[in-house]
Amino acid sequence: MKDWVRGYYAIVDLPAPAGGEGGVAAERALLSQVEPRVEALLAARPCCLQLRAKSLGAAAMRDAALWLKDRCRAAGVPFCVNDRLDVALAVGADVVHLGQDDLPLADARGIAAGRLAIGFSTHNPAQAAAAVAGGADYIGFGPIFDTRSKLRPDATVGVEGLRAVAAASPIPVVAIGGITLGTVASVAAAGAAAAAVIAAVNDAPDPTAAGRQVAAAFGR
Repeated sequence: MKDWVRGYYAIVDLPAPAGGEGGVAAERALLSQVEPRVEALLAARPCCLQLRAKSLGAAAMRDAALWLKDRCRAAGVPFCVNDRLDVALAVGADVVHLGQDDLPLADARGIAAGRLAIGFSTHNPAQAAAAVAGGADYIGFGPIFDTRSKLRPDATVGVEGLRAVAAASPIPVVAIGGITLGTVASVAAAGAAAAAVIAAVNDAPDPTAAGRQVAAAFGR
C-alpha cells in the first residue's frame, strides 16, 4: 500500500465544538462548517486525507471519522485517523498516523494485525531510523520550517535534514511543518514522497487549486 504515498497529503483539523458544547447537534454543526473545505480538499485528489481532532473525545472523533470516511470513499481517497488506533480500527480507516507520544509502533502493529497502514511521526534521523526498523509503512518528518499548526512544535529540521532522512529511508517520507506553495518544490527536490501542507492549502482562497499545486511539485 506504500505506492499511494505520493504528492499532496491533506489534513483536516477539527476543533472542539464552539462553547465546549457536546452532543449530536453540536457535532453536526461542526461538521457542516467544515464540509465545504473537505469537499475542496478532496477535489484536489490528495494521496490521503487525515483527520486530526486532538480536542475531541473518542465518541465524537468516531462520528467525525465515519463522516469523513464516507466522503473519502466516494472520492477514492485513502482515509487516515491521527493518533487514535482504536478509532481508526472502529471505523475501518485505511491508515492510522501515530506520534512519538502515542501507542508504540510495535504494539500498534500487533493490534492492527495488518488491517490498515501505519504512518509514524519523526523529528530526527534516529527516530526516522527506528520507525523504519519498526515496520512503519511511511514516516512523517519535520517540522521542515517553522509551523503554526502545533502549540509546542519540535525544532525545525530544514530541507537538508529532510534530504538526509529521505536518502536513507526505504519507505516514503511525508514532509510536514510550515511548508508553503513557494517552498514545496524544494521539499520535493529533497526527496520527500509527499508533503502534508495545512495552512497554505486549507486557508487558501481556492484550496483545490492550492492542493493541486502541491501535488504538481511531485509530478502528480
